[in-house]
Amino acid sequence: MKMPQEIKTSKHTFEELINEDFLEESHIESFERALQLDEPHFDHTTELSSPPTPGSPVAGPSRIRKVSALSDFAPIHLRVDRARKRKYKYRRHDWWFLILRWPLLMFIFLFISTEFGLYVLIRQLVNGKEWVTAWRGTKGQLRKKLRAAQTYKEWKEAAIALDEYLQFDEWKKVNEDPFYDWKLVRKVKRSLRTLREKKDARGCLGVLETCIRPNFAAVESPRLYSETFLGTKDSIESYFDELEKSLEYIRETPELSLDEKKRFFKSANTNLGVSALCLSGGGTLGYYHFGVIKAFLDEGLLPRVITGTSAGGLVAALTCTRTDEELKVLLAPRLADKITACEETISVWLNRWMKTGARFDSASWARKCTFFTHGSMTFREAYERTGRILNISVVPHDRYSPTKVLNYITAPDTVIWSALLASAAVPGILNPVVLMQKLKDGSLVPWNWGSLFKDGSLKVDIPTQALNLYFNVTNPVVSQANPHVHLFFFAPRGSAGRPVAHRKGKGWRGNFLLSAAEQWLKHELTKNFKVIRDLELLPPLLGSDWSSLFLQRFDGAVTIWPRTRFMDFIRILTDPDPPELERMMRVGQLVTWPKLHMISNRVRIEKQILLGRQAVRTLSRSRSIPPHLKSTLLHPTRQDEKERSTERRSKPPSPIPTTSEQPISVDTDAEEAFSQGSQWFYSRGRTRRAGSPIIERHQEEASRDPLSSFRMRRKWAEDLLSPVEPVEGSDNEGDQQHSTEKEENNNSRLSPSTFFKRLPSLRGIHLPLSNERVQDTKEFNHAPTNDIWSSESSDEDTPDEFRYSHSPGRRLNYLPPMEKDGPRDAGTDGL
Repeated sequence: MKMPQEIKTSKHTFEELINEDFLEESHIESFERALQLDEPHFDHTTELSSPPTPGSPVAGPSRIRKVSALSDFAPIHLRVDRARKRKYKYRRHDWWFLILRWPLLMFIFLFISTEFGLYVLIRQLVNGKEWVTAWRGTKGQLRKKLRAAQTYKEWKEAAIALDEYLQFDEWKKVNEDPFYDWKLVRKVKRSLRTLREKKDARGCLGVLETCIRPNFAAVESPRLYSETFLGTKDSIESYFDELEKSLEYIRETPELSLDEKKRFFKSANTNLGVSALCLSGGGTLGYYHFGVIKAFLDEGLLPRVITGTSAGGLVAALTCTRTDEELKVLLAPRLADKITACEETISVWLNRWMKTGARFDSASWARKCTFFTHGSMTFREAYERTGRILNISVVPHDRYSPTKVLNYITAPDTVIWSALLASAAVPGILNPVVLMQKLKDGSLVPWNWGSLFKDGSLKVDIPTQALNLYFNVTNPVVSQANPHVHLFFFAPRGSAGRPVAHRKGKGWRGNFLLSAAEQWLKHELTKNFKVIRDLELLPPLLGSDWSSLFLQRFDGAVTIWPRTRFMDFIRILTDPDPPELERMMRVGQLVTWPKLHMISNRVRIEKQILLGRQAVRTLSRSRSIPPHLKSTLLHPTRQDEKERSTERRSKPPSPIPTTSEQPISVDTDAEEAFSQGSQWFYSRGRTRRAGSPIIERHQEEASRDPLSSFRMRRKWAEDLLSPVEPVEGSDNEGDQQHSTEKEENNNSRLSPSTFFKRLPSLRGIHLPLSNERVQDTKEFNHAPTNDIWSSESSDEDTPDEFRYSHSPGRRLNYLPPMEKDGPRDAGTDGL
């Protein structure tokens, strides 16, 4: 496999990065051959760079046309007419459906058109009233200064001034609010501060395990960030500050063992989850995402999990295949010189559309995408190069297959530019394409048996469910630019960083009547589209099902949508020039800055958890160092920490980890299990080399945990269920040992009845697998006289499994049997 390129530590210039050529014509030719193959040639002997799907197609020799005859008496090349068999036409619907389908569809579309016109009118009334109210006097001047900000620092200064003028800062000082549990937040904050000051690490650990949850006590509610232009309640701000300090204290304290820290940070990562940035499609509108990425990058808040569809996939691919240093240089207006997807004249693409049914050519787009994907880089190579996780959603060409989310786990060796083409394959714009995967020798072959894929936004534009499944994403940040849903984003009570423009941020946008009409019309439109989908009234258009296009979930925990212009919809399939791209990037930054404070409160907690997991991993690897150094690393003193920090500041920044030292994943244990499981599965049946790292790791774990082996756990359970009692009247220790070995050999295979006999908690129960009843008269004689069930307990209240027999006067004593010397200690009771 071709290794990822080494990352230079020196600073890059824009000319160096923009003029890099990543195109490999052999890969494009393999892609073109794969598109022409109707029945891909399969070769099961080719060794892939990673465990492939069995039966993956590879490029084979040119196809030979099959030669066959109709019968033994018909020549091969002679066409013989034969009677055609009548094919049975399966009629899916009844006559009522065939008669009423089109009239009902036209009637519903008439309703939709009328409601859509009224919806646009109401939105314009709301915008007009807000403009008259918000852009007059001093408030209007402060708002203009807010929009004229060139950096996030200038924007924050203008937002603070606007909050002070509108007296929103008074709302921040009041702790009481109905939209969050302010009493619980105050208790947790005081407990964490008190325990941290007292150096009570385990007490602090217990409080953190309780409060590290998504939206704990509703502190992440968008309503708490929509009352001001910047920030939220002071009590919530101080709560996040204390949470961050406590996590840092847990990471650095020597009072907790390494195993305790490992369990805590793993549990915290699972409970809290991670954030992800989701970039939607939208044609030319998708280039607004460049400004969103730049705003996150400048403030160091760019999530490690990024997903994209169509145009958003192109921006996500550039982000996940470049380092932070390279992105800060590349995100400039001159990047528009590389965006040339729509440069063809109308005569060229119209002729192609008449012949192939698609406006653009797949091979031409593949050549242009190689710059944004750093050549023929795969999902795994992108993750190893930058540490960011790229996800692209695609849909199989058939109508009913579910959406597939491609990433370094589901499709590690799939080439990113082929996934981008599939994600942009909107019917009529680009034909479905074949996904390509890279082999060890660097060549490309079709992936998934050469199946065709198309745009994933037709079914799932924002794959929040798949992101939660693979990477435990609980806080999706969505940048939405789709033209068909952009108009319907309306926050009647304001959004984060954008309070209501009138009545000092209180009330409803426009007024209650206009906001209520907007919500009612939007729900009516959704209802009509659901009727069309559920009744299957809409026929397939260009071979695709469009009924779910308006019925997806397009928002997230935080939703960013740019302010578009009317000309953006006219130029939906055109390439931006440098001035236009500069404007789009600036608009993307302006709409992202109001959301950054809300996102930063969540991200800084995730970063502390990530730093804790990285520290635990580093200390775990240090177990192989000499013992006299291990104590210093596991329990560092203040002097050691000061010396290390001085040494780190004096050293140059280390490069991004390569394949020799992979970056820590979002869920380290899941990724480790995935990689180890794959290595074991594809190496079974082969002779392992001596000193294999897998064998050494298993041996080390077995030495630390005696019960890690299945045989050891089974032997431990058998010993526990069959305790050996000393032989009465025998003083010979050798006879006793011989009797013990014989008893163990006899009980190596326990029958079901014998197994239940040895369970002390099931004595006296009628065995389901045997006709005999387990009774121990000695233990029943020593049983307590008091019944377990009270005299008021009825027979109906007693579960069937706890009834001793069918006789009404006897009840089951399921407590442990009494010993001769008194009751058995509860802490030493068998199982």
